[in-house]
Amino acid sequence: MNKSLLAIIFVIIASTAAGQTSHSLSDADGSGAVNIVVSSLDENAGNTYFSEAEKNERSGDYNEALNLFGKAAFEYNSARQFSRYGSALMRLSNVHYLLTHYTEAEQVVLNVALKNYSKIGSRAGQMDSYGQLGRIYLASNKLTQSLWFYTQQGILARQIGSSTANIESVLGIANVKIRKKEYVMASKDINKAEILAKSANTNQFKSQIREARALIPVKKSKS
Repeated sequence: MNKSLLAIIFVIIASTAAGQTSHSLSDADGSGAVNIVVSSLDENAGNTYFSEAEKNERSGDYNEALNLFGKAAFEYNSARQFSRYGSALMRLSNVHYLLTHYTEAEQVVLNVALKNYSKIGSRAGQMDSYGQLGRIYLASNKLTQSLWFYTQQGILARQIGSSTANIESVLGIANVKIRKKEYVMASKDINKAEILAKSANTNQFKSQIREARALIPVKKSKS
């Protein structure tokens, strides 16, 4: 078992243990006072680990970033800051993705982050999880799964009014179709993404649209 997978298992087990410890502290005298103090310290520690993890990710020290994002997730869960817990897990998954640890990246989102977001009722978190899984499955050439998750991302994006996530979804679907050599359909999706980007008045996806279009053979895109 590699170190990356061990890191994921640590996060899952440690998070559960942290939640149990938190409850036992708060129930000790029925006041909840101890738990409030501990939660505040845990949250501050989580913020520190998260900030340091970002610095390491930017500098390219991905292994240390993995370690620190995992610690941040542990502390946020202990503090019952479940939104931040989800964010730390998503960043942990993304670093695994950057390291091409696709199985580990998938498991963090599918087995931990997505369940957390479902539990707290965060549709935005679920949407981001679907988009991340779409990217992971595309990179690992699991095209059916990738298409499904990008589609789910788009559905939620339209429901909550996230134009950015909707464009990401359309471009993701286009890239899946390019990989499947469905060039005509992919070209239509790229054009749709371009129209959506113009409507949202954003240049954020300009390079991604250009790169996706460059992958389509000219003759086939016109057929």
